[in-house]
Amino acid sequence: MASYRIYHNPRCKKSRETLALLEAEGITPEIILYLQDGVTETELAKLEILLGTDLSNFVRKKETAYKPLTGKALRKLVSQHPILLERPIVIKDNKKAVLGRPPENVRTLL
Repeated sequence: MASYRIYHNPRCKKSRETLALLEAEGITPEIILYLQDGVTETELAKLEILLGTDLSNFVRKKETAYKPLTGKALRKLVSQHPILLERPIVIKDNKKAVLGRPPENVRTLL
């Protein structure tokens, strides 16, 4: 059976919709409350690999903490200000991930 994890913000409508979509498919993902628990630079580097894109493509650039950085500097900034991480991000079997914007993107993992 596949395992799923979701970087989740319960206050975000898209994040809630994505979680509901997974649950409607009978999936109970591990929920990562990254705003509460934080996210490490190592985790961010892994997300880049799993999503197949640079971190700059899944950060919230309109947040006040955002600065146009790249590489390690951007990973450090996002780890210090996890609000910058776009959400939700769903990971399947620690092999592939998608950004749940729109929530239907998650269907590619099912």
